Amino acid sequence: MQTPTIAEASALIAARKLSPVELTQHCLDRATAHNATYHAFIAMTPERAMDDAKAAEARLMAGNSAGPLDGIPIAHKDIYGTRGIATTAHSKLLEGWVPTEDATTVTKLAEAGTVMLGKLATHEFAFGGPSFDLPWPPARNPWNPEYFTSGSSSGTGAAVGAGFILGGTGSDTGGSIRGPASLCGIAGIKPTYGLCSRAGILPLAFSLDHAGPMAWTVRDCAMLLQAMAGYDAKDCASANRPVPDFSAMLGRDVKGLRVGVPRHWHETDNPVEPAVQAGIDEAIAIWRAQGAEIIDVVLPSLQEYQAANFVILVTEAFTLHEPWMKTRFNDYGELLRDRMVFGALMAATDYAQALRRRRELCAITAERTKGIDILLTAGNAGEAPRIDSVPKWGNLAKPGFTNPFNLTGWPAMCVCSGFGPNGLPVAIQIAAKPFQEVTLFQAADAFEQATPYRKTRPTLSAVPSSIPKGLAEAGLNFPHSDLAGLADVVRDLGIGAKALKGDRPYYEEPAAALRLKPGA
Repeated sequence: MQTPTIAEASALIAARKLSPVELTQHCLDRATAHNATYHAFIAMTPERAMDDAKAAEARLMAGNSAGPLDGIPIAHKDIYGTRGIATTAHSKLLEGWVPTEDATTVTKLAEAGTVMLGKLATHEFAFGGPSFDLPWPPARNPWNPEYFTSGSSSGTGAAVGAGFILGGTGSDTGGSIRGPASLCGIAGIKPTYGLCSRAGILPLAFSLDHAGPMAWTVRDCAMLLQAMAGYDAKDCASANRPVPDFSAMLGRDVKGLRVGVPRHWHETDNPVEPAVQAGIDEAIAIWRAQGAEIIDVVLPSLQEYQAANFVILVTEAFTLHEPWMKTRFNDYGELLRDRMVFGALMAATDYAQALRRRRELCAITAERTKGIDILLTAGNAGEAPRIDSVPKWGNLAKPGFTNPFNLTGWPAMCVCSGFGPNGLPVAIQIAAKPFQEVTLFQAADAFEQATPYRKTRPTLSAVPSSIPKGLAEAGLNFPHSDLAGLADVVRDLGIGAKALKGDRPYYEEPAAALRLKPGA
């Protein structure tokens, strides 16, 4: 059978037309048959999965269902702590490490009745990838294993796209949920900062990290987020506020919504491929026909958001990894250690300037979107590149579309909006104001329901990818002195650093909650 959506499976299970055990076995069989090609799983847990499925079936038969996710097969990105099951962050440094407790969101999803199939590939510590010099190979795109998944929630994107699982967990510090959702043709949401607990999830950058779900459809993401969201005292950034019904507005049109379109982001700052532009235009046409008002907005350039986001990310990440970077440098994969070392080169003033600019960008973004309900832009500039052609400094070559919403903490999600000339997915990105996920899901679902893209599933390859696993064999000979690429990065960072500094009087301190005034 074809892997159903979460909503479809939930309805069939509730009607006793589909057994959780049967569904779980289908997913396990599919993953077992194809994981050697797509490398979505670092480790599968079939015994745990079948125990979970049998328990779900017993609850169903006894009339004690745990809810709409009871019996739904999922898996977790391998930075989510899982009690008694290895959590590696796809790194040699944590190979064999077994946590003694679950991450809060893992517990929440288990209590909702989900069936856990295992741990999913990621970029190393959610930052370095695709890497060919780690204990496990990188995940491959479910539409064509010769192509990239994006990252860092690469295994979740691949597993959902390939139908190994119905949904899964991801994390997003600069686009790590939305990037794989875009390139793997699925849906993925980075919720508002603080909506989902990060307790028990291995961190990358505390002030930018978000946890969230990935699935085939918008509705499926809403169902998963319903279980994941909520206050957790163990996460100091957790938002103590009621959790709404995220599915409340699904199935409705967007009449009356005001949609802001920062066209310069995808037309000038980082021009997108025609297939991506077609998806943006289609969303505008659909929403306008439903009664939404489309408004052009001008926001700071993508480069400004990326500059601040990158400096904060690498500084906070290096702070966490400094002990290992000093003592176990060569145990990291080359991509991670060469990217992470930027953090050692950042001065305290660089970090302070980035925080200042972050505060300013948040204020400017809020001011220029007054009266706007959602923002529409691209998920990625185009289709996935070949996995053996991703440059070491690729994440800095052009400003990404996802960084603005990590920096501001706004909720944002990517949904499939068509296919490019190579038959690979492209996506739009939709964002909303903080804690307005209900409106975000409403708009995304309205687009999804009006388009045919959820009806097309990838045809899985039956043979392993032809790209060798070995770094040198794959032609990925990344010298540490990658001067040409590094020169471009230094140039771009220099431009970004200039933008961060601005022209501030000495008494103005936008990074602080309190501002000093002359004579005060």
